[in-house]
Amino acid sequence: MEDVLQTLGVALGLAALAGLNLYLTVFAAGLAIHFSWVALPASLQSLHVLGDPWVIVVAGILYFLEFWADKVPWIDSANDTVHTIIRPIGGALLAVLALGDAHPAVKVVAALLAGGVALSAHAAKAGTRLVANTSPEPISNIGLSLGEDVVVLGGLTLVAWHPIVALIATVLVILAIWVLLPKLLRSIRATGWLAWRKLNEPADGADADNIFRKIPGPCEL
Repeated sequence: MEDVLQTLGVALGLAALAGLNLYLTVFAAGLAIHFSWVALPASLQSLHVLGDPWVIVVAGILYFLEFWADKVPWIDSANDTVHTIIRPIGGALLAVLALGDAHPAVKVVAALLAGGVALSAHAAKAGTRLVANTSPEPISNIGLSLGEDVVVLGGLTLVAWHPIVALIATVLVILAIWVLLPKLLRSIRATGWLAWRKLNEPADGADADNIFRKIPGPCEL
């Protein structure tokens, strides 16, 4: 039972981290495996493919490109939009890879769960960036991006050394995202609606209080 929980912790943990930054997750995990910084148990030997030099090089190049794109307001959101499909699929593939020779039905169920976990993490990241992009300064974007990288590296360390703890942490974080995401979406709608009203107000200005009073119900926080 413990082995099953550990494998599940690795699978879902990798999926959640891929939802934040797929390329850093693969790149850092590949380096750790290639240089034997971590010893994979027999049940996770299939993850050795991440340590292949070609996998590391490709993931490293993609991470380098995303590292800079992720620091620029609005370009980071455009990048998140492109990766709305890529990150969940990547998270699902990592989870299936972690399962090794498991029964095909188990792999299908794991892929669905891992895809949902990765999509949830991605949605939280992308939504937070949209809210941050309403600020004219780039510092918040840079801080968020660096913080996400630290979370990925810390999460990989937790997955490697304490996979069951990583499983518990992943479940708790995903539950928190599901609770907070509706509020985040309403905040994004409200911000977008107010920005649209500001751009379309009369040239002589409009009553700001009137704008706020007329905010649509679905956008109310």
